Amino acid sequence: MTTPRPETLAKLTPVLTKRWLSPDAWRIDTYQKLDGYAALRKALKAHPDDLIQLIKDSGLRGRGGAGFPTGLKWGFIPQGDGKPHYLVVNADEGEPGTCKDLPLMTHDPHSLVEGVIIASYAIRANRAYIYIRGEAVHAARRLRNAVREAYDRGYLGRNIQGSGFDLDLVVHSGAGAYICGEETALLDSLEGFRGQPRLRPPFPATHGLYASPTVVNNVGTIASVPYIVLGGADWWKTMGTEKSSGPMIYSLSGRIANPGQYECSMGITLRELLELAGGMQPGHNLRFWTPGGSSTPLLTDEHLDVPLDFEGVAAAGSILGTTATQIFSDQDCPVYATYRWLEFYHHESCGKCTPCREGNYWMVRVYRRILAGRGTHEDLDTLLDTCDNILGRSFCGLGDGATSSVTSSLKYFKQDYLDYIEGRTAPKLSEKTLVGAH
Repeated sequence: MTTPRPETLAKLTPVLTKRWLSPDAWRIDTYQKLDGYAALRKALKAHPDDLIQLIKDSGLRGRGGAGFPTGLKWGFIPQGDGKPHYLVVNADEGEPGTCKDLPLMTHDPHSLVEGVIIASYAIRANRAYIYIRGEAVHAARRLRNAVREAYDRGYLGRNIQGSGFDLDLVVHSGAGAYICGEETALLDSLEGFRGQPRLRPPFPATHGLYASPTVVNNVGTIASVPYIVLGGADWWKTMGTEKSSGPMIYSLSGRIANPGQYECSMGITLRELLELAGGMQPGHNLRFWTPGGSSTPLLTDEHLDVPLDFEGVAAAGSILGTTATQIFSDQDCPVYATYRWLEFYHHESCGKCTPCREGNYWMVRVYRRILAGRGTHEDLDTLLDTCDNILGRSFCGLGDGATSSVTSSLKYFKQDYLDYIEGRTAPKLSEKTLVGAH
């Protein structure tokens, strides 16, 4: 196990995670002792437009994967339009390997609740929703308890803290569909319809929930807001990089000594994260990894020093995504890993559009052929051709994400595919998996 160097340890920046290890951190009494709701009291004394400008100045970008500037999104909401405004928090964390929002809601739910109140005040919303994944039972219980406590202390409801601002907050459990992580599918589900993405335009900023102006933000994005209100934009920008400001929770899993959540300044490298995590497991050497979950193109051991911010990862040919850093070693098979991810996307496709619905269905069957030792060289062309017909042609980003590991694994590990096809690697799947695969 490696010992982190002092300069690497200095990149640990516990902001959103600073209360996680406090006794009863999820309870309002603990939260208030540790600066809880101080940001709200400060925010309610400011003009809503000033809060939007503060978030713009901080450079906060969405923590859900796309990295869209948060203040800019808030500013899109038309004011004085006579319509109700809504804030919706996307807590439908379902990306394979991603696990940063669930521990945040479990250990420090009041930071999210406080962020919701401040954000709602800024965009002039009097009703807000947290849409949480249905399987996240424990986190949902903690959230609902935090909401009850906030109502009891006068942080939610009518005339919050004597400010004249009213807000009701609802925690809504979805049915566990990955597609509902896409913001418009989430809105349809929240309205009681089948979770499927909407055609855009119009965009949620003008025609969101119940056809009214709506902001949809990720858990980590909204939970960051109280810290920016208290610390200021300049303080927030002391962490991270010029275009990717603030800290980020990196979820490390796989062949490492100490998997877990590591909150660091954006721009840290995988080499440094591995230092913090105690290095690779004994007998394992890094071979490939995902910088932001299974929907992001794979990177290899050649990318150890890529800055893990929005620009750095993009320059390396991948996407920062949800910062779900899954680590694979020389004892793992990139072909089999891609097959397992593809099975997930095939299963979770909502079926609305043909490229995603049919493309993922058939690619799964091609992978089963290859992994059962029945693949052909033409199968590799078929996979690339299918990805080309899915990428950019699907109704939402699920189809695009599904192609990421396929194209990147063929780019970096084509020989592994050929070893299955040409018989040098023993089949990983049995002939039984080929039933219906042709």
